[in-house]
Amino acid sequence: MSTSNHMAHRYFSTRLLPTLLAALLLCWVGHANASSWWNGEWSFRKQVTLDATPAGAALPSELKDAVVLVRLHEGVFKFADANLDGSDLRFVAEDDKTELPSHVEKYDPVFNLAFVWVKVPLLPNGKPAPMWLYYGNAKATVAPESKASYDASQLLVWHFGEKGAAVADASAFGHHASSPVAVNESGLIGNSARFDGATLLNLPASPSLNLAAGAPFTWSAWVQSNSANAVLYSQRDPSGAALLIGFDGGIPYVSVADAGGAAVKGSGSAALDDNWHHLAVVGGADVKLYADGNLVATLAHPTPLVNGAAVLGGDGLPGQPAKASFSGEVDELQIAKVARDPAALRLTAINQGAADKLVGFGVDEGQAGSGHSHFAVIMDSLTLDAWVCMIVLFIMMLISFYIMYIKGKQIGAASKGNRLFMSLYREHDGDLLTMHQALAHPTGNSKLLDADEMEKVLDAPLNRMFQLGAEELHKRMAKNKRGVLSEQSIESIRAALDGCFVREQQALSKLMVLLTIAISGGPFIGLLGTVLGVMITFASVAAAGEVNVNAIAPGISAALAATVTGLFVAIPSLFGYNYLLTRVKECSADMQVFSDAFITSIAENYNDPNALDALSN
Repeated sequence: MSTSNHMAHRYFSTRLLPTLLAALLLCWVGHANASSWWNGEWSFRKQVTLDATPAGAALPSELKDAVVLVRLHEGVFKFADANLDGSDLRFVAEDDKTELPSHVEKYDPVFNLAFVWVKVPLLPNGKPAPMWLYYGNAKATVAPESKASYDASQLLVWHFGEKGAAVADASAFGHHASSPVAVNESGLIGNSARFDGATLLNLPASPSLNLAAGAPFTWSAWVQSNSANAVLYSQRDPSGAALLIGFDGGIPYVSVADAGGAAVKGSGSAALDDNWHHLAVVGGADVKLYADGNLVATLAHPTPLVNGAAVLGGDGLPGQPAKASFSGEVDELQIAKVARDPAALRLTAINQGAADKLVGFGVDEGQAGSGHSHFAVIMDSLTLDAWVCMIVLFIMMLISFYIMYIKGKQIGAASKGNRLFMSLYREHDGDLLTMHQALAHPTGNSKLLDADEMEKVLDAPLNRMFQLGAEELHKRMAKNKRGVLSEQSIESIRAALDGCFVREQQALSKLMVLLTIAISGGPFIGLLGTVLGVMITFASVAAAGEVNVNAIAPGISAALAATVTGLFVAIPSLFGYNYLLTRVKECSADMQVFSDAFITSIAENYNDPNALDALSN
C-alpha cells in the first residue's frame, strides 16, 4: 500500500468513520424522539422528574398510586403556550405512551400560577422517576376529572378551591359540603379555608364516613393555627364515642373514646408555630398522630365505632349546637378508609409543603422532540418588566449603532478631506494666491489630486477655515489704504478662525452625547430590569410555595438577561465613543495646526499689497 493510500485509510478509520457513525446515531436518536411523541395534537412538552431518593424527598420506601402535587409558575412553565384554563395539561408516563390521571385544582394565567394533582402508579425511592407534561393544544377544551386521580379508598378530598360556593369533593364519592366557607386565595395550595373561631363547616352525614371499630382510616389536613387551645375536627355519636383532633397549648393532639368510655388522648411533644403544618391521624389496631410526616404520638386504642357527622372548626356534641373554637386556615382535608403508609404521609408533608424537594423540571421541547436552547428558555421566562427594559435597551442599541455609523462616515470624510487639503496646500507651498485660485477653479489646477479628490477637499473643514480666513483678509485689506495689516486685524482674523474651528469641532462632536448616555444609562436600565425580574420571580415562587433551584433558576437567568442586554448596549458604545473621540481630536489638532500656519502666513505676507489684491479678485 502506498503512503498516500495508507494515510487516506488511516484518516477514514480514525476520523471520518467515527464522525459518520456519530451523525447516524444523532439522526436515529432524533428520529426516535420524534416518533415517541405522545400525541401530535399537543405542541409542547416538558420533562418532570420526581426524586424520592435521599437527595430529594428521601422517602423510606417506594409508593404505589402516589398522588403528587405539581406546582407551576412562570419560572418553570410557559403559560403563554397553554390554554387559558389549563385544560390542555396532560401528564404522560416515562414510556411516553401512558397518560397519567391528573386534574387541575387552580390555574391562574394572570399571575401565572397553577396547582395540578397527578396520580403516579409507582414512585421509587432508589432512583428519580421522570414523566412528561404535555401542553399547547387549543382543541383540548375538557380537562380530566379529579376523581380519577384518587384510588377507591379515598373517601373525601376537599381542595377548598371554591369561592362563594359549597365546598366540593374531588374524590369519586362526592361528599360535598352543604354550605360555603370563607377562603384565602393565597393559601398554601391555591385557596384555603379560613376560620375565625366562630364559624364551622359540617361534613355530610354519610354512612361511608362513619368510623368502624378497629377499622383502618386516615385523616389528614394542612393547618395554619392561630389558636392555642381549640378543637380542629370532631366526630361524635350519641353513645359517647368520639374522635377529636385539636390543639392544647399549641401542641397537636388526638383523642378517641368508645361508647360510654373515658377518652384516651395522645399529644405531640412540641407546640407548632404559626406556619403551615401537615397533621395526620391513622387508625386501625391503634391510633397514631403525625405532624409534618413524623410520628409524634401513638394511642394503644383501636379505632372507635363512631356513627355521626363530623365538624371542621370546632366540636359538635350530639343533641347540642356545635361549638366553634378553631381560628386559622385549613387546606387539603382528606379522609381515606385505609391506613396510609408512613412513606405516603412523608411524601405529602414534603411534596405539598413550601419546601418541595420532590418535583424537578427539565427544558421545554417542541413537537419535533428537540429541546429548546438555553437562550430560548431564558427568553421564554422573561417577565413583562424585563421585556420593557430590553425593548428600551434595544432601541438605545439601534440609536447608538446608527450614531457610530454616521459619525464614523462624517469623521472619516473630514479626515480624508483634511489630508487632501493639506496635500494641495503643500503643493502650493502655502501660497495663498495660487491656493485660492486652485480652490476657485478646482478642475485641472492640481497635479496631485483628481476631480473626485478635489470634491472631497472642497467639503473639508480645513477648506472652510481657509475660505473664511481669505474672506476676512479681503475685507480688512479693502478697508486698509496702506496695504499693511495691523496686529489687531491679524488677531481679528485669528478670532474668526478660532470661531470656525469651534463650530467645526462641534459639528464633528454632534450627537456623541447619545453614546455617553448609552454607555452610562444602558447598564443601569438593565440592572433595573434584573432587580424587578428577581423580585417578581421570588414573589411568584413564594406564592407557589416552590423553593427548589429548578424553580428559581429560569426566572433568575431571565432577569439577568436584562443586565446582559444593558452591557451589550454599553460595551460597543464605549469602544465606538473612544475611537470616534480619538478621531475627532486628530481632526481638531489638524485644524489647530492649520489655523496657526494660516495666521503665520498672513503675518509674513501682509505687507505685499499686490499679492493681496490678486487674492481678493
